[in-house]
Amino acid sequence: MVSRLRIGIIGCGEVTQIIHLPTLRQLNELFEVVAICDVSQKALDGVGDEWGIGARFIDFAELLALDSVDAVLIANPNAYHAAMTIAALRAGKHVLVEKPMCLNLAENDAIIVAAEETGKTVQVGTMRRYAPAFLEACQLVTELDEIRLAKAHDIIGRNSYVIEPTSRVVRGDDIPESVSEAMRQLEAEQIFAAIGDVPHALMTAYRMMLGLSTHDTSAMREMLGMPKRVLHASQRAKGRFLTATFDYGDFVCLFSTGGDNIPRYDTYLEVYGANCVIRVDYDTPYVRNMPITLSVLESSDGVYTSRSQRHPAWGDAFTEEWRAFHHNVINGKPSKTSPQDFRQDLVLFRDMIQMMGGARTIHDRCGS
Repeated sequence: MVSRLRIGIIGCGEVTQIIHLPTLRQLNELFEVVAICDVSQKALDGVGDEWGIGARFIDFAELLALDSVDAVLIANPNAYHAAMTIAALRAGKHVLVEKPMCLNLAENDAIIVAAEETGKTVQVGTMRRYAPAFLEACQLVTELDEIRLAKAHDIIGRNSYVIEPTSRVVRGDDIPESVSEAMRQLEAEQIFAAIGDVPHALMTAYRMMLGLSTHDTSAMREMLGMPKRVLHASQRAKGRFLTATFDYGDFVCLFSTGGDNIPRYDTYLEVYGANCVIRVDYDTPYVRNMPITLSVLESSDGVYTSRSQRHPAWGDAFTEEWRAFHHNVINGKPSKTSPQDFRQDLVLFRDMIQMMGGARTIHDRCGS
């Protein structure tokens, strides 16, 4: 018999309102949202009223003290993810934490220890890895005789260009400036612990990696494995556009990411074999159930080519992510997007920043 998990949500911003709450309602047979927490009273009341959630807290510790909460979604600002995750684990809760799980290796290792000591599940919200098209692509890649080249590309417009015309979001604009400033200061300290005293452009680049690139490197690693090393990494546009070359021995993966002012998502993973090209295309996550597609271009004789585009399943990658979370919690299974897995992204990001020329003390500061 399937057990229904009771969820507490920490952070009631746009990703919670647009994506997670509708997804959890869709999966009503698996989940029930029983409590919410936010430092914005306006967001707390707006979300609570709209979704019929009576248990509302400004202080996250009060939510974690509830016996009626089995697991928590952590979707508040990045600077608080590590502390909230550890606190939730110590309170006996399972955790689905939005990416980035944390901002440096020391925090990552502390989360690993807490998860091991408590025996609770931690799943990082790199949801693209749960899309059926991506999973099918990973299987097809294993069937290639050889890989000659791979690409991980992610250029997006401002999320607001998609959100404002398609969604209604209750904004937490009643948060005191002192609270926001404390969050910014904490984030700066955590980034300093990760990459040292670097120019502002490299801090921006690191934030880009944490906020956007982790989707791409995480999926790249599942599809291709962890690269041997970073051959090249650079930033331009004051840290807002990044490129890198990851060394896989027999081939390289070309990485590119950035943000501009065009309202679209230009996001894909592509793998080139001798006779076959496999590609996964992603669209904006802020409109639910947008197709994630798998394309295959191949030739068996060097004369005729065939091209197919597959859409293995309707539904949203976030929905599949939550289904996986439920399965992992109920069955005591480790998540593939675990703290140990996320650590590999932080190692890649550290090495990329070092290659960009700014962090001479990273290895001393964070370890290998």
